[in-house]
Amino acid sequence: MKKTLVLLLALILVVGSFTACGGGNDTGGADATEVKIGVNYELTGAVATYGEASTDGILMAFEEINAAGGINGLTIVPVTVDNKSDAAEATSLATRLMTQEGVVACLGPATSGNFQATIPVAMGNGIPIISASATADEGVTVDANGNVNDYVFRLCFNDSFQGVTMANFASSNLGAKTAVIIQDNSSDYAKGLAKNFKSTFTEAGGTIVAEEGYLAKDKDFNAILTSIRGKDFDVIFLPGYYQEAGLIIKQARDLGITAPILGADGFDSPVLLELAGPEALNNVYFSNHYSSLDQDPLVQDFIAAFKDKYGTEPNAFHALGYDLGKFIADAIERAGSTDPDAIRDALAGTTNFVGVTGTFSMGEDHNPIKSIVVIGLEDGVQATSVKVDPN
Repeated sequence: MKKTLVLLLALILVVGSFTACGGGNDTGGADATEVKIGVNYELTGAVATYGEASTDGILMAFEEINAAGGINGLTIVPVTVDNKSDAAEATSLATRLMTQEGVVACLGPATSGNFQATIPVAMGNGIPIISASATADEGVTVDANGNVNDYVFRLCFNDSFQGVTMANFASSNLGAKTAVIIQDNSSDYAKGLAKNFKSTFTEAGGTIVAEEGYLAKDKDFNAILTSIRGKDFDVIFLPGYYQEAGLIIKQARDLGITAPILGADGFDSPVLLELAGPEALNNVYFSNHYSSLDQDPLVQDFIAAFKDKYGTEPNAFHALGYDLGKFIADAIERAGSTDPDAIRDALAGTTNFVGVTGTFSMGEDHNPIKSIVVIGLEDGVQATSVKVDPN
């Protein structure tokens, strides 16, 4: 009997020790010294330039916060993973971060499709996820039935706002009456932008004289460009990512097409300049989240600190990542807890958060209410910026 009792007590102690050391998100106890935050980004693969830039910004923000004492005395421990620009990998990693690594929130992925793939994991585990650059209109913060996804947030404006803004810019700032749309037919991002550009431009009295399409990873666009060269149009709207946009812009200029070319935040990569070359990148405009031309001291201090750390000029994805790192830390601090539900509530209740990419409050749909910037390039370098406030 005594032997059985001893074995039973030993078993209870073993089980208790596993319970105390197990997963979950109870990292905010009285003796806690750290808070883990997942960083799930595209560090390799097709859109690695976005993921790398975002991660650099996030980690810089975390380093600054930790150097200043952390979040309510807790040191931020980023758990950084590479989803390889793949939605299935992003989902698998989100599951690992939330169920095994004990993170209280996950940042990223960068693209809408990869971020959307992680939403069921976040909702199922009750862990907040935030993207600074998932701009898709549908299926992000609100589900197909119009219900807000409780644990899903973003810091960026959506594609509707970008498409509408660039149509208004074409009409009002460039005086355009006719336009050609060349879109990536394999991308929901491009389709959403094209749809909103077209409806806004035509409602303003403009005419779309041609609509052409291509697929991601295409290299030769001469057939498309030759077909539009003989048409009469004032601007080209080119919604898509830098890999194809850089080649299209170069090939268009080589064919003698000099009309202004308009795009969105998918243009924002140093690879655009590498592919198109500086001579082709004139009379090119795109919507973005941030401009280095902004003379706000907060922006200029960020640029100086980034250059000092990384030795290069930051782009919008660096700035968005930096704001994302500051934003999640701010929410945890305001929550006064590392409980994911408390963090979710703090994120939803954000008012007048001041960031490098602008000041915003969080809308009821978990989208930020913030301004957009339209950037003009000269020889591939940002030369002009126009800030457009939300309606």
